[in-house]
Amino acid sequence: VVMSVHSGSEGEIRSGGLALLRDFRLLVYLFVAFRLLLLIVYQPILVGDTERGVSAGGDLVYFYGLGGLADRGLLPFRDYWSEFPPVWPAMYVLVAQITESGGQPNYTAFASVMGLMMLAFDTGNLILLRRIGERLHGRDTGLALAWIYAVLLAPAVFLWWTFETMVAFWLLLGLWGLVREQDGRSALAAAVGGLTKFVPLILLGVAWRFREPRAALRYTGIALGVFALVYLGLIAATGQMGAASLVAQYSKASYSTVWALIDGNYTTGIFGPVESRLDPAAATVPVGNPAVIPSWLRLIVFGGIGLFAFWRTRRRDAQSVVAFTLLTLLIFFLWAQGWSPQWLVLLIPLILLCFPERGGVLIVLLLSLIAFAEYPLLFIRTGDTGGVIAGPLRTAFI
Repeated sequence: VVMSVHSGSEGEIRSGGLALLRDFRLLVYLFVAFRLLLLIVYQPILVGDTERGVSAGGDLVYFYGLGGLADRGLLPFRDYWSEFPPVWPAMYVLVAQITESGGQPNYTAFASVMGLMMLAFDTGNLILLRRIGERLHGRDTGLALAWIYAVLLAPAVFLWWTFETMVAFWLLLGLWGLVREQDGRSALAAAVGGLTKFVPLILLGVAWRFREPRAALRYTGIALGVFALVYLGLIAATGQMGAASLVAQYSKASYSTVWALIDGNYTTGIFGPVESRLDPAAATVPVGNPAVIPSWLRLIVFGGIGLFAFWRTRRRDAQSVVAFTLLTLLIFFLWAQGWSPQWLVLLIPLILLCFPERGGVLIVLLLSLIAFAEYPLLFIRTGDTGGVIAGPLRTAFI
């Protein structure tokens, strides 16, 4: 009798534990609470030029400085060029203005508001990862992928450092629309994502691979139509600065890639002093050594690989849509002249969705280790060399 009672109690405990793990609302509560508590414990502060707190080491202090230019009457696209499409510049200017205290800039408020906004987008990423995972692999696997994402360090760190979390949201939202065959919504998400950062527009290639020509043309028309409408209006209103902003990102010298090693560039993807942004001609002047292997030649090689994958793909199910998106993103990153560790935020959900097993998780952990070894482990020690990897650090970097 005692053993029977004990066995019954153990079964109830086990069942209760599984019920907790299956409660997605509880996971969301834990996900949000953990990040909020990080913000409370490690509040972002700026002491002179030294940054402290949860945002230390990221890019927010740089964008905080750009947002502060509005106090001098200088706005992005109108008075200085921006390497990013209009959504992000509009956000950092708006947040910088509304977080001023008594007419004085307040970095703690700025970084906290930015982080909370990215937390909202990252919660959306968690939900989208679970839903796409359920559709591809079943309910239990979708929930398991959400738990794995929730405990990974990289997404939790980068949401306080930059805005890549928001880019990942629009990419996943567009992918969710394609998986559900809601092409109109997907195209709108790709357009808004493209106006945040150009990367989500890779979904155009996915649409052309998995949709009939008429549907793909409609998808392209919606996505590029919205994108072009905003940019044409922006350039018409701003002139040279708007046009310079459109090409600035692709005028960078190589950084943090094998192309950078070939070119002899051992820095991150910086554009130089903020004052240089006041000159539209500076947007097309690379900061670093010119490319030994030109981008058009790399495009031929990696474009050929992409076309081979495009024509050789036979399956047309939802899993193939996600896998082709990941492959397209990887080819784009291999072609690009630069690499930034925060781009890992775009790769992690797609890798987990394509490899929902131990191997996929290990790939994500290995990529996270490599990304953080590059920055901040190596680059954080370049303060005395102007941000250039030099001396004994160069061997490790190469």
